[in-house]
Amino acid sequence: MSQRTSGKKSDHSQTTKGTGQDKEQPLVHHLLELRGRILKSLVAVLVVFAGLFYFANDIYVYISEPLRASLPEGSTMIATEVASPFLAPFKLTIVLSLFIAIPFILHQAWGFIAPGLYRHEKVIAIPLLVASIVLFYLGIAFAYYVVFPLIFSFFTTVGPESVTVMTDINSYLDFILKLFFAFGIAFEIPVATVLLVWSGVTTVESLKEKRPYVVVGCFVIGMIMTPPDVISQSLLAIPMWLLFECGILFARFVKSRKPDEAEA
Repeated sequence: MSQRTSGKKSDHSQTTKGTGQDKEQPLVHHLLELRGRILKSLVAVLVVFAGLFYFANDIYVYISEPLRASLPEGSTMIATEVASPFLAPFKLTIVLSLFIAIPFILHQAWGFIAPGLYRHEKVIAIPLLVASIVLFYLGIAFAYYVVFPLIFSFFTTVGPESVTVMTDINSYLDFILKLFFAFGIAFEIPVATVLLVWSGVTTVESLKEKRPYVVVGCFVIGMIMTPPDVISQSLLAIPMWLLFECGILFARFVKSRKPDEAEA
């Protein structure tokens, strides 16, 4: 009797152990896949960087054009640190390589999460993925072609006449990268709005009721993420509000997930 009981216990323990190994294997497999996709993304950024590094100085000249065009005659940009003439274009090229590689990085992220989605979820996820890439680039383009000329023209004309504007290249780089990220992320508002409605977190009617708070929030975010002047704050806050309205418009055509699907 004891032998049978002990035999059952040993069989049960082996079965339990085998089940645990079966559960661990998929986790290890997912972690290996995630590591592989992260490495591919890093390689993609490095490949783009290797192709752009030779043109690093030309890229910096192009990016600094909005400021240089607004500088008074005879003024130039300066480098206050010994390594700045090398490090500033180097850092800019790294960030630009990351921006260019974003479609590939998001493709790798999509390949990792797509197997866990329903078919109808993939139908809406693919357009949102493409839209997020396009909107991010549009945000950067809006900052460069619309915002920069306006704010640099404002900054270089309101100062005292006895002060010569000579901006440090590192300071300028930090300034524009902050605005690039701010506008790139801000232009993702329509995607975020559609996702909130689709996931069932909120509804179009609820978002409409919260419109006054959203407008105030847009201007608060504009104050935090932009320089302390009304022009740049408004140039970020107003597009954010308009993008929120676009998100509500497109969210009308999206059906919320069923409760059981959201729970799953």
